[in-house]
Amino acid sequence: MFASVREDIAAVKDRDPAATSSLAIILLYSGLHALWGFRFHHWLWTHGWQFPARALSQLGRLITGIEIHPGAQIGRRFFIDHGMGVVIGETTIVGDDVTLYQGVTLGGTGKEHGKRHPTIGNNVVVGSGAKILGNITIGENCRIGAGSVVLRDVPDNSTVVGVPGHIVLREGKRVVITDPKQINDPLSEALSAVANEVKILKDEVCRLQGRQPSPAPTNGTDKLQQAIEMDYQI
Repeated sequence: MFASVREDIAAVKDRDPAATSSLAIILLYSGLHALWGFRFHHWLWTHGWQFPARALSQLGRLITGIEIHPGAQIGRRFFIDHGMGVVIGETTIVGDDVTLYQGVTLGGTGKEHGKRHPTIGNNVVVGSGAKILGNITIGENCRIGAGSVVLRDVPDNSTVVGVPGHIVLREGKRVVITDPKQINDPLSEALSAVANEVKILKDEVCRLQGRQPSPAPTNGTDKLQQAIEMDYQI
């Protein structure tokens, strides 16, 4: 137990430059208090004391502003920074070295039973106010941008932003649309429509000037790149 506490304190020091001393971390970090309380509540839950576990977890929510269901599974070196408003559902699975900021929700999408909350891989950072909903998997080493709403699986080493969430970086490289069917939010659809209009206008100008219009694109990426001459990412 003491080794685990030392590891938790070291994780806070490593990830929060405002952490000045071990004493300050122990006394002042509500995310750490919520985590330590959760471990006791989870022990009660797994040993059949489910009502006391829920009751104590609600007391912890009142004190810390962080709600972690005692049925969740949380790995080592978990850190909640400025944790007010964080909610973690019953069937959530969180890996090692995960960091959550304030207002994050790891929740469900309806009244389904069974596994209905997300699985978060190792070394994931979830920004303020992000919502990760449903039985989906966030791969290892991912970054979820503040305010994002993630409803689909995310592969390893990806960065996700937006509502709904879409991948903008994967393996350190920008993600460019390769299939128009991947456009799944109103803003992207509007940008695609604008790109089509620009392409039509460019072809019309070419005809008026007596020049040969550019060849028809073969896929969504070519169309967008030829129309607006820039990478188009989703």
